[in-house]
Formats: sequence, structure tokens, C-alpha cells
Amino acid sequence: MDASPEPQQKGGTLVLVRRQPPVSQGLLETLKARMKQSCTCSMPCAQALVQNLFPVIHWLRQYRPKEYLAGDVMSGLVIGIILVPQAIAYSLLAGLQPIYSLYTSFFANLIYFLMGTSRHVNVGIFSLLCLMVGQVVDRELQFAGFDSSQDSLGHMDNGTTLNNSTTTLVLGLQDCGRDCHAIRIATALTLVTGLYQVLMGILRLGFVSTYLSQPLLDGFAMGASVTILTSQAKHLLGVRIPRHQGPGMVVRTWLSLLQSVGQANMCDMVTSAVCLGVLIAAKELSDRYRHCLKVPVPTELLVIVVATLVSHFGQLHTRFGSSVAGNIPTGFVAPQVPDPKIMWRVSLDAMSLALVGSAFSISLAEMFARSHGYSVHANQELLAVGCCNVLPAFFHCFATSAALSKTLVKTATGCQTQLSSVVSAAVVLLVLLVLAPLFHDLQRCVLACIIVVSLRGALRKVKDLPQLWWLSPADALVWVATAATCVLVSTEAGLLAGLFFSLLSLAVRTQRPRAALLARIGDSTFYEDASEFEGLLPPPEVRVFRFTGPLYYANKDFFLRSLYSLTGLDAGHSATRKEKGPEVGVSDRNLVDGKDMGSVSSGTGLVVPLAFGFHTVVIDCAPLLFLDVAGMATLKDLHRDYRALDITLLLACCSPSVRDTLRKGGFLGEDQGAEDELLFPSVHSAVEAARARREELVAADSAF
Repeated sequence: MDASPEPQQKGGTLVLVRRQPPVSQGLLETLKARMKQSCTCSMPCAQALVQNLFPVIHWLRQYRPKEYLAGDVMSGLVIGIILVPQAIAYSLLAGLQPIYSLYTSFFANLIYFLMGTSRHVNVGIFSLLCLMVGQVVDRELQFAGFDSSQDSLGHMDNGTTLNNSTTTLVLGLQDCGRDCHAIRIATALTLVTGLYQVLMGILRLGFVSTYLSQPLLDGFAMGASVTILTSQAKHLLGVRIPRHQGPGMVVRTWLSLLQSVGQANMCDMVTSAVCLGVLIAAKELSDRYRHCLKVPVPTELLVIVVATLVSHFGQLHTRFGSSVAGNIPTGFVAPQVPDPKIMWRVSLDAMSLALVGSAFSISLAEMFARSHGYSVHANQELLAVGCCNVLPAFFHCFATSAALSKTLVKTATGCQTQLSSVVSAAVVLLVLLVLAPLFHDLQRCVLACIIVVSLRGALRKVKDLPQLWWLSPADALVWVATAATCVLVSTEAGLLAGLFFSLLSLAVRTQRPRAALLARIGDSTFYEDASEFEGLLPPPEVRVFRFTGPLYYANKDFFLRSLYSLTGLDAGHSATRKEKGPEVGVSDRNLVDGKDMGSVSSGTGLVVPLAFGFHTVVIDCAPLLFLDVAGMATLKDLHRDYRALDITLLLACCSPSVRDTLRKGGFLGEDQGAEDELLFPSVHSAVEAARARREELVAADSAF
């Protein structure tokens, strides 16, 4: 930047000289320039585009094997070992076969390795998204005529028969059973979700996820966790009940469980109790002694291995009727294009998945980037997560996003770059090609236990609610409204309710901000709230008013009410009465809060409004973020009313944007010197100017 000339002086006072703004192009010229820049093709531009789209090209060239490789391999192995049982378990939530969860984990890790900007985030199956996918799958299966009490896991023929009463509503399903149609629904939903996210990234809408506040996300996680727990209760008990849909799903599910509790499978109940006890105890010990453990203990994998062995050799399915995972094939199936008709049906459901997945992914990426001292790009994260949904949708995968629990494990085991994702994908690939059939006899109640225990972190957030209420009741209300709506209505409705209450709390905060009269701190030049601090000195015959918020159409009336109440003068009413004639404006009393507000005129004709108790009102505009048209009109009317009462209105500490709005709105008039008479750089300078003007007025009155 070029050196600026010395500030000019006028009458011994420094004067700011505004720079001449650069000549701005018109909208059409700007669009043409940007289009030309975007459409210009050259080798450097092409290379930059490819590097931006695939950040791995940039950071892989700077990879330092001696420093990074050991940590990446270790974290990748641990995550891969954790992914296998979680993938099989989360298939219960999505209502799909376990093989599709393994596909999802494999492709998501590879694609995010190529396109992600975060070094630590793990993108893959996420419990909340699995729940949302499962709800859409169940609804569409019921619409297609399948029995809602059946599950995707277990010993059932893939050619599950349709409900005879609704078979005629479904076309083209004669060659596709329940599991086949379920994955068609999931892939169609995933493709639309990914297209939404990619479109958001192309349009540079990464900032949209910031409107999902942390209380909203925590409340959503809490409510969705209760819904997940409810959906897994039937597997813990070993009972068969319909999977309810729509508002009140949680309540109706618990009522069905209470009615069917007498039919609970004793083998599943005992297995669930043992597995829950082992998993919870292991997690608590791991959290307590995590500083002593270099590598987290893969408790879920150990429980699955032991439970599978016990179920196989004890023949629990044959002897006790315990539900098991069933056949899990190996290898990959041929890719398939998702059904456009189903994509159209689930397009609205995909919006909530895209928003939730994007919000969690971007927030986690930014959180870990801050803690490790690097930066991420929100728009590129949208493209990466979107491609993790678009491309795998053709390979029988379902929606994914970043997951907090596995990301924490990655950082704890020494992850340095996304190369660890390649190692995790290799572990999952080994299971896909060789080890998957070994989980044939794994009980479903064991998988349900793994899911329930993974909800510990989200369910524990309820303990933070009292502190959140103490810090911000509005944020606590958003948390409670989001969680309650998720539980009592649906997860989609909970997300909408959280957004609504977040925007409502923002509107309420700006609609009724704090207003106060300021007083001087001793002999200093600083002013503070006289109602909050003791021993302050109010400036004589001057009222200093502070409004801690923007002035716009929603709070302009509250602004005037607060000003009139604190100063004790309804300027609008008093000015109107004065305009009706001196016999009304002088003799009548203007009562505000029971105070006598009549004006007094001097014998010389100069009005000396001592009866008001003040002759100047100074508005501290430092907290005034912006003015809209309604706020500008309010200030102009207030200035006019005070001038009719011979009271001066001064503004102090206006930001450059507020000054520009005042200038463009005509508040300063056409006189170039009006700005120096009405706007002041500090409250104290405005008070001193008001005092000097008052002394000049009194001196002129005495001389006359």
C-alpha cells in the first residue's frame, strides 16, 4: 500500500480525509469479466483446476515418509479394524445387507483421500445418516408393498414376497426382492444427496452449513440418538415388531415393544446384557486410561469375534431361534445406474441428508484443522463429500459423511495425512474379498449392542444442557426444540425445527437488544451503563443513549420506546403537540412516565428547554451494526422531532458503513459541514461539543 499523506488539520483539530473510491464496473461488465476469466483455458489454469479438485496432487509431493508413514499406517489399520464391525452393525440402521456397508466404507475412504482437504477427518458410514437412510428405505418399501416387520439381515430369501394388498401398486419389482429394492432406494437417495452437495460446492455455498449452529447440531444428534436407540431395542430383545414410520415413530415403537415384551428371545436378551456390559466397561476404562494406551483397544472387533465363535459352536440360531447376520457374499457386484423414478420420489428426503452430512463434515474438518494448525476449504469439502456419495451410488453404496468418533481415533493413533484412509480401505477390501462369510453366525443383537454403545457421546450431551441454559437460554431452547422434535415427530422435522428456532432466536436478539443511558467514568473520557455500574457521573443536561444492536424494520419501534422511556421524553408526541400551536405546546404538559415535560421559552425568543432536563441527546452508535431503510427513516424522524423541541441530536462512534448509509439516506442533508456538526468520533467529543454549543447559546442569549 502506498504511503498516505499526513492527516490534515482544521482549527487545531485532526480531520480525516476520505480516500476516493476506485471506479467500480457495472454489473454487466463484472459478469462479462468473470465469465471470460472462467472460460479462458490455458495449461496453468488447467493444472490449477486439477490441483484444486484433487488436493492429493499437492500434498502427496510434499509427503515425508520418515515422519508420517508410521502414524498413517497405524491409524489406518486401527480404523480399518473398527470399520468392519461398525459397517456390519450400521447396516441394521440403514435397513440394508452388511455387504453394502462394506462397499460404502471402501469407496468413501478412497475418494476422500483424493479430494479431501482435511488431513484427519474420516469419511464413511455415520450413524445419523444411516438412520435417515433407513427411514426412507422403510417408507419406500412399505409403499412398494413389502412387509415392514422384516429386516434385511437374517435367513430370508432375497425374493421376499410382496404384500398382496398393494402388489398392484408396484411395477417392475417382479424380478427384485426386498433387499434388491432396498438398495435401489438407498442408491437413488445417495445419488441425489451427492448431486445436491456437489452443486452446493460449485455454487460456493459452503457458508450455508454455518447456519446450523452447534446447539442445533448437538440437539439433533441427541434426538437422533434416541431414535436410533429405539430402533435397536427390538434387536436387543429379539422380538419382531413393525418398523413404524411418520410422526410419533419413537412413541409407537416403544408401545409395540411393551406389547411384545413377553415374546422376547431369552438367548438374545442374555447376549445383549453381556455384550453391553463388556462394551461399556471397556469404553469407560479406555477413556480413563487413554493416556496410557498408545493404540485404542478394538473392543468391538473382539466382541464380534468371540460372539461369532460362541454363536457358531453353540448353534444359537438353531437351538434358540436367535437372529443372525446370515450370508455375507464376497467380492463386488456389477455397477448399476440408480432408478430415476425413485430419485424423483426421494429428492426432498435427500435435501435433509445433504444438509446434515455437509454440516457435520465441514464443522469436523474445520475443528480438527484449527487444533492442528492448518486450513481447510469448505467448498472443496462439499465437493469431496458430494463425490463420496455420487460415484459410489453406482456401486451399491449409501450416504456418507465425516464421523467424529473415528476421526478422534485417527488423531489419537498418530494420523498425519489422508494416506491412512488408503490403509483403512485396504483392510475393508480384505474383508470384502476373503473374510466376510466368516460373520455368517454373528447375532444381530450383538450388532445392536455396538450401535447402542456408540451413542454414548451423543447421549451424554444432555448433561451440558444446564450449563448451556446458564450461558444462553436461547441456545438451550434451540437444543431442546431440535431434540424434542426429532424424538416426537421425525428427524427431518427436528432439523427444520432447529433451523426455525435458530433464526427465531437471532431475530429476537436483534429485535429487543439491550438499551441503556451512559454516564462518565470519573474524569476519564470513557462512558458506561449507569444502571450497571456505580459511581458514574451523568453529563449535565445531556443524555447519552446506547442501543446494542442494529436498527432495522423489526426493532425500530423498540428503539424509540427505549429512548423515550430512558430519557423521559416522548419526542414524537411532544413535537406533534407543539406544532398544533403555542397555546397547546407551551401550556400543556407532556407526561412520560409521570414526569412533567413542559417547555420553557426565554423572554428573548431563544428557547431554553430546561424543563426537559436536557438539551442534547447523544446516541452511541458503536454497537450499531447496520441501518436499513426503516432505521434510516426512524433517525430522520427523530432528528426532526428533537429539532422541533429545540433539542440537539448527535451521533457518536459511527462505523464507516453506518456513516455511508447516513450520507446516502439524506440524514446529513446537502450541507458538507453537517457531518462535522452531527457525527463525532467518540461519545466524549460529542458531549463536549454539546456543552460548548450550549455555552455559546447562553452567551448569545445574555448578550441579546
